[in-house]
Amino acid sequence: MAKRFVRGWPKVHRLAELRERLDSGEIESMEPFGRAMTRALENARFDPETGEAVWIEEDYCSPPLAMERAEVLDDYFEEITIVEEDVDEAAGWRQIDDLPGLWAQVLDEA
Repeated sequence: MAKRFVRGWPKVHRLAELRERLDSGEIESMEPFGRAMTRALENARFDPETGEAVWIEEDYCSPPLAMERAEVLDDYFEEITIVEEDVDEAAGWRQIDDLPGLWAQVLDEA
């Protein structure tokens, strides 16, 4: 299993909808990636220097995040970039732990 360090610009006007889909359990029920994606997006951070959302996501796809992008991510983020394809999950989260949470930052501004 690979962990990806991901960055993407949030489509701020659409994030309330994404938050509703996460809260309702809709995304969590998507197989095979829903639980991992839900956990990653709920813990996503906001990089105020770049305006990007950043997170660590479990992924088995080739190309990386193919299913996740097709089903969810491309609807809510632009220019999604895999910064690191095989990151240690704990180390990856530590790299962004000091950034503000995505949801508090972006939904407050929307």
